[in-house]
Amino acid sequence: MNSGLSESFSVIQVIQLILAPGVMISACGLLLLGISNKFTSVLNRIRALTEEKRKLIINASQREFSPIDKHRLESVGRQVKDLLERARLIRNAIFCYLFAIGLFVATSLLIGMDYFFSFSLLRQMILYAFLAGIIIVFAGVVFWVLDTLKGYKIVKFEVQVDE
Repeated sequence: MNSGLSESFSVIQVIQLILAPGVMISACGLLLLGISNKFTSVLNRIRALTEEKRKLIINASQREFSPIDKHRLESVGRQVKDLLERARLIRNAIFCYLFAIGLFVATSLLIGMDYFFSFSLLRQMILYAFLAGIIIVFAGVVFWVLDTLKGYKIVKFEVQVDE
């Protein structure tokens, strides 16, 4: 154990330092909970539209394809394309939050290691891991905002098509 560090930090202070990234882990967990529900909804909507498209195509092969059916098929195709884009944005946000959690766990481990093996490179790694986690959480939020904008655009299109 490093006596220099143990003099300046008590075990309780080190535990508090280790738990600070834990708050960010919890925050990422809450973000993941919300966005995972959205991801499931988007995937279910893609499945429903794909099934509708499949039924339209099957019905078209059994009878004459009406202009309304053709219009709906085009609308469904565009919505599926846009929803796949949303799914990609949400997937990226989920990946960011999971990666950030990994960085915050690594930050906690590095803080614990610093208590026993103190050297300047380790302290830099602690700072870089924590800051990288924060930056990646921000990137996840950006993906979530882009998804929200895309979701509005899809709904707006769907309403305009049916008018």
